[in-house]
Amino acid sequence: MNTKRAVIFANGKMADWKTASDLIQTDDLLIAADGGAKVARKLGFTPQLLIGDLDSLPAREVKRLEVGGTRVIRHPVEKDETDLELALDFALSEGVGEILILAPFGGRLDQTLGNLSLLNRKDLRGVQVRMDDGRDELTLIHSNATIHGAAGDIISLLPVGGEAGGVTTRGLQYPLTDESLYPQKTRGISNRMTGQSASVSLGTGALICIHTRQGK
Repeated sequence: MNTKRAVIFANGKMADWKTASDLIQTDDLLIAADGGAKVARKLGFTPQLLIGDLDSLPAREVKRLEVGGTRVIRHPVEKDETDLELALDFALSEGVGEILILAPFGGRLDQTLGNLSLLNRKDLRGVQVRMDDGRDELTLIHSNATIHGAAGDIISLLPVGGEAGGVTTRGLQYPLTDESLYPQKTRGISNRMTGQSASVSLGTGALICIHTRQGK
């Protein structure tokens, strides 16, 4: 299993800066998607790569990063991909086994929904991908996953693209055992962790898992 991890700084909002900063490890590949460089700087990190059309950064900031050793890959403004999608493409080309996307939510609703849709890329199926703003952690589950947190944290499970079958959970206040969740129903919303970890598995379909840390 490839243990190399990339952290992508998106250009969204951060709910808890300290928690987000603590998620970054010393050997991570740090990638800023255009304006995500501002997020990286506020968190106290300098990205190894800056990628995008760079319309969200002043030229002096781009120059500062270049002088500091950041590699810059500039794309035209008129392009078919968002800056985050370009950052994901680069991370995959580096052969990473895990991707953490910070500040992916907030701001424009179309951008947020577009970011969420990227999780369903087929070439990400073998890669562990998480989106996180320091309070909410979001993952797409195709088979099984373990969530680490604290008792009282909220866990919501949302089916994607149709029914999710054979859903079984452990470590939640309201457990599911080989059950189905439907996209037109809200049964999977607002469960709670009973300890420091919980597990989710399913037989068919896919689930968006939203882990909301309490007190954040």
